[in-house]
Parts: sequence; structure tokens; C-alpha cells
Amino acid sequence: MLRQSLQQKLLQKLSPQQIQLMKLLQLPTVALEQRVKEELEGNPALDEGRENLEEEEERYEERDDAKEEHEDIDLSDYLDDDTPDYKYQISNKGRDEEDKDIPFSGGVTFHERLRGQINLQSLSEKEAEIADHLIGSLDDSGYLRRDITSIEDDLAFRRNIMSSKEEIENVLKIIQQMDPAGVGARDLQECLLIQIRRRESNSFAKRIAIEILEKYFNEFTKKHYAKIIERLEIENEDLKEAVDEILKLNPKPGNSMNTSGKAVQVVVPDFTMEIKDGELEISLNGRNAPQLRVSNEYKGMIDHYQKSKEKSKSDREAMTFVKQKLDSAKWFIDAIVQRQHTLLSTMRTIAEYQKRYFLEGDETKLKPMILKDIADRIEMDISTVSRVVNSKYVSTPYGTFLLKSFFSESLSTEDGDEVSTREVKKILTDLIEAEDKKKPLTDEKLSQLLRDKKYNIARRTVAKYREQLNIPVARLRKEI
Repeated sequence: MLRQSLQQKLLQKLSPQQIQLMKLLQLPTVALEQRVKEELEGNPALDEGRENLEEEEERYEERDDAKEEHEDIDLSDYLDDDTPDYKYQISNKGRDEEDKDIPFSGGVTFHERLRGQINLQSLSEKEAEIADHLIGSLDDSGYLRRDITSIEDDLAFRRNIMSSKEEIENVLKIIQQMDPAGVGARDLQECLLIQIRRRESNSFAKRIAIEILEKYFNEFTKKHYAKIIERLEIENEDLKEAVDEILKLNPKPGNSMNTSGKAVQVVVPDFTMEIKDGELEISLNGRNAPQLRVSNEYKGMIDHYQKSKEKSKSDREAMTFVKQKLDSAKWFIDAIVQRQHTLLSTMRTIAEYQKRYFLEGDETKLKPMILKDIADRIEMDISTVSRVVNSKYVSTPYGTFLLKSFFSESLSTEDGDEVSTREVKKILTDLIEAEDKKKPLTDEKLSQLLRDKKYNIARRTVAKYREQLNIPVARLRKEI
């Protein structure tokens, strides 16, 4: 049964300007530059440069023909806003006309280099097809993750090549002889063996290393060095030299050929922090403050329209378009200014909150700090602070850091003091770095040492912090 009812509701909706500000807030410096560029290209009412009304007025007063120029403007040119993009494009090149565009080189990929080496081998047409398929099956690290049986099926169904396991393995051995050493291996053990066997030296350390990799690889990965010494009947020093040989090998040979094709990402700090006379000075990266202004030509069009006596329908429609672009330009400029204010306000509050740390650079001086602490001080929403700290970097005398890294939960000591979890992690890292690598500290022992320093932390919490710091367990930290 359908019913009609009248209800009164109170809803909160964000205006387009607020949404635009939120989107600009979360952009880092490099992304902001691209966003400003897009806005300049899409809105003709927005110009680069600072607003200087006096100079513009003088310039127009000196030009006697300024009024005539405005009268010559055909406002109907601005009406075709709904014209499809394809009508502004042309495709009138002849078939034989040469394209003068210069392509950009993306570098040679890992797989292309291997195929180049295969072309130098004396292979039959069938072997070349198998080799091409095998190279295409390698991952970026240079490993062949698929088993031979699956590759045999792939060749039959995808390339209509009937081959045997022996043929595929023979071609794989040829690939394994190519550079970089270790490419084409099916697991880490095979990868390391391929590399060490290609070494020219015939030292005792090399022979022991090969035997370890062949017979005691599992014990080696788990660092059960005592078992290896006992079974191989060697001295501790012999094992150390053999392990040093193994550690020189590359576990991911494919990566050594991929680096040239990868883009290097450079961190551009949004803030710069300096210490002058014991005080912190915060400045915003100049690239975060683009010089933008509303186009004077568009303002002139509005003035001309208001002064004109006869206003046709096309003129009114054109003015609607012009006003929309002018309003959009003003909103964008206001959003950029508001963004700068919010960024500086947030960064200055963080610096003041963590002043002891920023003055001394000692991580143990970091205070527990959550988003709400900063949001309350600058009287903004937590989501606003989150957008600022998640993607912004600050350059300090101690390095460049992500703002988010200064936030941490609190932990109570035996004395009842609140300390930052990052402070505990720093102390934990120092304990592990200072440990005897022949007898690394277990999580239980680390927990006891922290309790001795009045940090009441359980063993499982130590394990959690250690994993967050990417520090392996005691057994894997053991050295000879």
C-alpha cells in the first residue's frame, strides 16, 4: 500500500568548494603541480601570475583602443560549450606523409635482453620457440615458477608444439647459461648453485659452499651451523669463508637487469624545518603556493556586457558561461590558499607538540601523539588532519620524513609515565644492534631487558614490534 508523508530531516552535505578543498589537501607537492596545470588548461578564466589590479588598470587606460577591442569580441564564440571534442580534431594526413613525432625510449626489458642472447645461439626452429616461451614464463626476479609438465602442456595448447620434458629441460639449461648468472632457475637453491658453479676460482671455500648448497641447504637457511660443521667435519673458520662466498651471490638475478627500465621516484618535501636560535622555523615548499589569478580579459568581458545597452539572448548565454568560469577560477584560488593555511597550521602544531624531538633529533624524545591531539589544537576534523599527514613530507636537519611517522600510540611505564611506542621500538632496535650475533637475544630476553628499563612489555608485544621493524627472529639473526 502506497502512502504519502511529509517529513522534516536535518542533513549535512558538503558543498562543491569543500569537496574540492578536501581533494587538494590530500595531494602531495608533485601531484598538486599537475592538478594546477590541468585546471589552467581546462579553465580559460584562470591565469598564472599574481593579481595586480593597479598595473592592469593603468595598462587599459593607456590603450585607447581597449573599448573597441572589447566590442570586437564575439561572445557567441563561447556558446559552443556542448560541441563534441571530435569536431575540434582533424585527420587530414596523407597516406605517404611521414610522422615527425620522436618516440621516447623506454629502455630494454629483462626479457628482451634474454631473447637477444637466445638469437646468438645455434637453435633449431622448435628449440627457438621453446626458448621464447620459457623466457616469457620467467618472473621479474628471473625464476621459472611453472613446472616442466605445465610448460609442456602450454606449448601444446598455445603454440601447437609437441615437445618432451627432456627437450624443454635441454633448452632451459641453455637459458641458465646466459647472463645474468642464475637466470632460469626454478628455486633459490638452484639459482645459487648456478651462480657459484660459474665462478672461476676453485678455492676450498667454493667447494664447501657448493656442498652446503647441494646437501645442507635446509640447515643453511635455518642457520643450523653446528650441524653443518659436524657433518662436513670442518672448522668454524672454514664454514665462515664458505658462507661469505654464498652471501656474495644474487638471490634475484632478474632484478639486476630491470633497474634501468624503472622510474626513480624522488620524494619532494612539502615543508622545510630549520632550527634558528633554539626555535623551530617551518616554511612551506614554494611549489605548494602557485601564483594564480583571475583572467583580466574575462573580467573585461563582464564589464563590457554590463555597460552594453542591447543584450541579446546569445549574449546572456555567453555571460552565463563566462561567470561559471570566473566563479570556478575564484573557488580554485581560494581552495589553494586555504590548503596552504591548513598545511602550515598542521605542521606548526606537530612541530610544537614534538618540539623536544625536533630540537635534539633523538627518537626517544618523541611523545605519544594521535590525530585527535592535533585536530583538537587546530580545531579541525580528524579526517582533515589525516589527509594532511598521510602524503606529506617534511625536510628536517635529521632527514626527510613522512608526517604520519611522527604519530604513535602511547604505552605506560612502571612509573606511570606515558611514552611513545616509537620510543620503545627505538630502544628495541638498539638492543638488537648491540647483541652478540653469535648468541642473538630471544624475544623473551628482549622483553626482560625492556622490563629492566621500566617498559612493561610482554614477549608477544616484543614479537609484534620486531615484525613491524622487519627484524627476523633470533635464530635467523645468528652469525658465525
